[in-house]
Amino acid sequence: MPLIEVKIPPMGESITSGILAKWHVNDGDVVKIEQPLFELETDKITSEGTAESAGRITLKAATGDEVKIGQVVATIDPAASSKSAESAPTSDLRPLTSDSSPAVRRLAAETGINPATVAGTGKAGRVTKGDMLAAARPPSEISNLQSQIPPAPPAGRQTRRKMSPLRAKIAQRLVAAQHQAAMLTTFNEVDMSAVVALRAKYQDDFVKKHGLKLGFMSFFAKAVVHALREVPGVNAQLDADSIVENHYYDLGVAVSTDKGLMVPVIRGCDTLGMAEIEKSIADAAKRARDGKITLADLEGGVFTITNGGIFGSMLSTPIINPPQSAILGLHAINERPVALNGQVVIRPMMYLALSYDHRLIDGREAVTFLVKVKQAIEDPARLIIGI
Repeated sequence: MPLIEVKIPPMGESITSGILAKWHVNDGDVVKIEQPLFELETDKITSEGTAESAGRITLKAATGDEVKIGQVVATIDPAASSKSAESAPTSDLRPLTSDSSPAVRRLAAETGINPATVAGTGKAGRVTKGDMLAAARPPSEISNLQSQIPPAPPAGRQTRRKMSPLRAKIAQRLVAAQHQAAMLTTFNEVDMSAVVALRAKYQDDFVKKHGLKLGFMSFFAKAVVHALREVPGVNAQLDADSIVENHYYDLGVAVSTDKGLMVPVIRGCDTLGMAEIEKSIADAAKRARDGKITLADLEGGVFTITNGGIFGSMLSTPIINPPQSAILGLHAINERPVALNGQVVIRPMMYLALSYDHRLIDGREAVTFLVKVKQAIEDPARLIIGI
């Protein structure tokens, strides 16, 4: 059978290369079809490559290598899979005792080593997984094992590692946003009492019907759509010397991952119900954190919402996500004393921050937009009535 080439798959016209961040298999392993093989980091996304065929894999690139789209990084020999099955030991082993662990029985089947011939170090002389692994190790490997142990790293005060392509791109975009836009931030505070009460009242029924919890983000997504309709100047962007007005409501939701900040886009938030928004956000966040997000998932948003409150942030000035012209920052909900009808009361309060490009959006529009969001959250009935 001819060897199967494992190539770096295409991921969009703008991506030509990436870093081979991790191999999930070792050179010489027998892999299964659709088994995850490697992780590839680019300046936009992290993706995963899988095996198109079962067989024995030979690696052609190392972890940390920069690889190009279409490059062969491994080959798979399909014949090795069938040979492995044919040569699997059948049964010159004596039956295993019932007290053998599943790991020992599996290693016995894989290596052909009879546990009865292995000196056990477990309780009452029982053979352990470690005993089986030691028995399967070649004598030369055992003799050289000590010399192969790398020396302990020095107890230095610093470590140094290369910035990943994704982190480098994030840094580049953030600096570019500050240099290219006349960015300004305006603030307000919102009383979360009404939303907190609605969640408490309907949470159980919501979970029973939809299988997921009702969060705050769906309320803010609907409030942002409402505000964008009321202040359409915020739903626009600059393209050279032209103003592009958007008439759709695809919202980006910032997600923190181990690889860096990603902003998957939730399409058509004006047509989605609360449950659909919550599910879309949860699915997008999971795919981002699992490294399964695609370039298409990150493109085309008109406005971004970022929630630093989940980390305890009280206040911040978020940076806009080009080519968008504004971003809404949410923060922690804290009980604070506020004046209401001449009385001091304790309410769950949140600070809101709207950063915007002052070249396109005037202060009046920015403040009005933020007030519309505040009104919709403090009186959610406005979202139904449309005022």
